[in-house]
Amino acid sequence: MNSTQIILASGSESRRTLLANAGIDAVSMKPNVDEDAAKAAFRASKMKVADQAMQLAELKAIKVSRAHEGLVVGGDQMLNLDGEAMDKPKDMAEAASHLRRFSGKVHTLETAIVVAENGTPVWRHISTPKLSVRPLNEAFITRYLEKAGPGILSTVGAYKLESHGSQLFSRIEGDYFSILGLPLLPLLDYFRVRGLIDA
Repeated sequence: MNSTQIILASGSESRRTLLANAGIDAVSMKPNVDEDAAKAAFRASKMKVADQAMQLAELKAIKVSRAHEGLVVGGDQMLNLDGEAMDKPKDMAEAASHLRRFSGKVHTLETAIVVAENGTPVWRHISTPKLSVRPLNEAFITRYLEKAGPGILSTVGAYKLESHGSQLFSRIEGDYFSILGLPLLPLLDYFRVRGLIDA
């Protein structure tokens, strides 16, 4: 195996934990990318939600890769509801509003990942798990938000599937790791191809 450094271009605790739990020793570096400005430009140009996620993942990976040697992993996840990109709720009131919109509907988590080396993308992947939200009444939404707490404001859908968020759904199709924010299995395959982990 070679000794190429793996860098996670993200401040996401969830992504870092997924890599660490898989035995990947990655250094976390938060990319200095203006995500709001990038999203505004993407949406003004009517870019598809999946393409927005991929472009942001690439921006993050390239930004860090230009300044550091090694393989840089950039990721982004966007919630696609009927073709509309939904951002992280700004407060608990907006989280409640989002949950009302999700109620009884299916949404997709466009989960993109890009690996860059020497400032250039060398590998990319997108995973698209689909989540069916059961019909939610106001009393449940209120109790759920009280139990889940403000930590859910760091998530794109106002839920953590590994916690209370599991109660929101009637059906889930797709990769569990991707729902948590990182298409881990395809990434591990790529690391094996590069000789970074045991085959």
